[in-house]
This record gives sequence, C-alpha cells and structure tokens, in this order.
Amino acid sequence: MTNLRAQKIEELKNGFKGEILLPSDGAYESARKIWNAMIDKRPAIIARCATTSDVVRGVNFARDNGLLLAVRGGGHNIAGNALCDDGLVVDLSKMKAARVDPAGRRVTIEGGATLADLDAATQAHGLATPVGINSTTGIAGLTLGGGFGWLSRKYGMTVDNLESAEVVTAAGEVVRASATERPDLFWALRGGGGNFGVVTRFEFRLHPVGPNVLSGLIVYPISEAKSVLRQYREFLANAPEELSVWIVLRHAPPLPFLPQEVHGKGILALALIYTGDPKQGEPLIEPLRNFGAPLGEHVGVQPYVAWQQAFDPLLTAGARNYWKSHNFSTLKDGLFDIVLAHIGKLPSPQCEIFFGAIGGATTRPAPGSAAYPHRDVKFVMNFHGRWENPADDTRCIGWARDFFDASAPFASGGVYVNFLTADENDRVRSAYGPNYDRLAQVKRKYDPNNLFRMNQNIEPA
Repeated sequence: MTNLRAQKIEELKNGFKGEILLPSDGAYESARKIWNAMIDKRPAIIARCATTSDVVRGVNFARDNGLLLAVRGGGHNIAGNALCDDGLVVDLSKMKAARVDPAGRRVTIEGGATLADLDAATQAHGLATPVGINSTTGIAGLTLGGGFGWLSRKYGMTVDNLESAEVVTAAGEVVRASATERPDLFWALRGGGGNFGVVTRFEFRLHPVGPNVLSGLIVYPISEAKSVLRQYREFLANAPEELSVWIVLRHAPPLPFLPQEVHGKGILALALIYTGDPKQGEPLIEPLRNFGAPLGEHVGVQPYVAWQQAFDPLLTAGARNYWKSHNFSTLKDGLFDIVLAHIGKLPSPQCEIFFGAIGGATTRPAPGSAAYPHRDVKFVMNFHGRWENPADDTRCIGWARDFFDASAPFASGGVYVNFLTADENDRVRSAYGPNYDRLAQVKRKYDPNNLFRMNQNIEPA
C-alpha cells in the first residue's frame, strides 16, 4: 500500500462513525463472509456504516478514487453482489433501527435490517408487511427486487407497500423518494434492484396480521405428488387471498412429526398460512388434508414471527447455493411431469424445488406502475441447489440448469430478479420486460457513470 493510499484511507476513517476494515484487520475475514458460501471475494475496504453520513463518505470515497463499489444489506443475495474484489463495500449490516407508528400503520427501518428485525418491531403491534420467507434475508435487497412472501396474495408485493425511501445517490446526495418526491426514482426503486443508489431507510405501509396465525405443514409422500399437485392447482384457484399455500418438494428433513422411516425420503409439503381469524381458517384448510394419505402434519395457531422463521434451519448461512427460477401464470400437467422427473434426481439432500404462490393482490397493479413488471405471475418456481462440498459443484449446478431448460416451455418468460445467479446477466432484460428502457433512462439521470454496477445491472441509457 502506497503512502498516498494509506493517507487516503486515514482520511476516510477520520469522522467515520462506523468501522473501516482492511484485509490486515482481524475482523476482516468474518466481515467478508455472506450467506452463499460459493462467493469468495476480497474487498480492499469494508466500510461498516453506522449512519447515513457514513454511507455518503463511503460512496464518495469509492467514486473519487475509482474503486469498484458494492453494497451489503443482509448479504443474502444468491449472486453474491454484496461483495466485490479489490473495491469498497458499503456495509449496512449494523444499521438496523426501526420505528413503528401503530396508529398510522407505518414502519421506518434502516437498510441493514433483516426480515426478523422488521417482523419483531411490527409484530409488537400486531402489524406486518409482505416480506420473504427466510428471516435472515435483508430487507433492502428483498424490497429493491420486488419482494414477495406469505402475505403477498392478500397485501401485494413488498414494493407495493413501500411508501418512501431515503437514498444516497452516486453524487453523494441524500434524497427522499416517494410518490410526490422524485417519483421517477421512487418508481425505479420498486423492483429495479440496487442500480440507483444506496437505500439507507425504508418506510412501509403495515397491515393487521397476527400476532398469532394458523399455519404449518401437511406432508405427502412423493408417490402421491402428481395427484396432490393437480388438486393443489384447483384448490388455490378458488382459495381466499387470506390463505396462502406453497409447495416444497425435497428429501424429508428429520421433522419430529414425521415417522423416522420417512426421514431422507422424497416428500411433497404443503406450507400454509391463513392470515385471518384462525377459527375461520380451519374449515378452509381441511381439503388440503384430503389430497391423499398424508405422512404427517404440523398445523396450528402459532406466532406469525415463528412461522416467518420456520424455514430458517433449512437455509442457514455457509452452504453452497445455486438457483434457477421461472415465473408461471398457470401450472400445467406437463410441468408436473418434469418436476417429478427432476425431484427423483436430487443431487444432494438439501436441494429442493418450491412453488411460491402469489397472485391475488400482486396482480392488480399495472405492469408499468413500478419497476417490478410481472403482474400476470401466479407462481414463482425456484430450483434450489444447495450442498456443502465444492467437489459437488458441477453435479448440483448441472441439475438446476437441466431442470431450468426442461421446464422453460411452460414458463411465462419473465424472471424474479432476486433469484438470478451471478451467471445470468443475460436475463436482466427478462426481469424488467417492458420497463427496462424506462429504467435505463432513470439510471442515466441518477447514476450516469454506473457506479452502482455490482448488481443485476441496468446500464445507463
């Protein structure tokens, strides 16, 4: 490191309220680890920010010194864009503060918070907003890509509930974006990824949910999967929006409510939540128990925050992960045949296929109302490759890619940007469809030199 560079880093540290980490620092190795263990990048500087002013300093330093810039929120994104080699990481992970306005049904939360942080703050008041299904996910990345989860059929995408955002632009300015303030930027933030700045604070609209909800799993043997899938398709087409049922196909983990002889065998699980009065939900979910002969179930009234964390043990940090994904407006029998063929060839016990059911409220906004355009989508299918040993990379990645190719004829053509891996830059236009050109115009206005390019990148027009 030259004296000049050392001097510049000292200038960055001066007045920085958080922590500046260099490769020689003891905390550096842990700070550069993120959820997906396939990502192994070594930034020159990790700027762990404590305040918005720290973020401004980090952005200005990267821009003025020609450094590649990455932004880390929860560090959960599959593509690993939270890190970069030899550049600067603006790390928001210490910025988690939340403030709830129960009367106004609003929450303001900082950009380093996780879904668990958001849920804990809002559920203290019996309120929630639609977010994802793994509580360690960062709220920033989830929201900026669109965001969906258990509440989306009733209350829409995460971005449909975003009221405003505080943003640090490429010029180092702190601006507010909302429907009335910089509406072009607000439009782009609602699904356009991290292309337009660093969002240091989000404001969300909240809805009455919980604190206790009817939720749980009903598990069927894989031998009954095709019949269950067909019945599921018909059931969900007529289900109320308060009821969300997702499908998970995988090898059975050692769940205590399943017979021991089932552990490690192929299963299909119906994962359900009813957000209304549990007593009203019970008769509504009863048909799900009669799709065949269940191996077991674990369904009851439990805290919403507990259900939000139910899948965390299957999605812990430190494993190797590779995803492929398609959107679907309908589920056809031919797709079910392909799913069952590939579930019979799972390359590791941790791999799975899931159908995330959206629709309902997610379909009502016009495709051009926000950057997220896929308003005809009823299901998002993810082929989740997950394993531990690097020696299995080729086999597990190959499984996901083969499944992706085989199922493509049944897909609607778009893709959820948060499920794109690092090798899928060619699908960015598919993620934004008719909104891409408008996004490129907004990018030119707020980031003309593409400082924010460690993402599924939209180049300036």
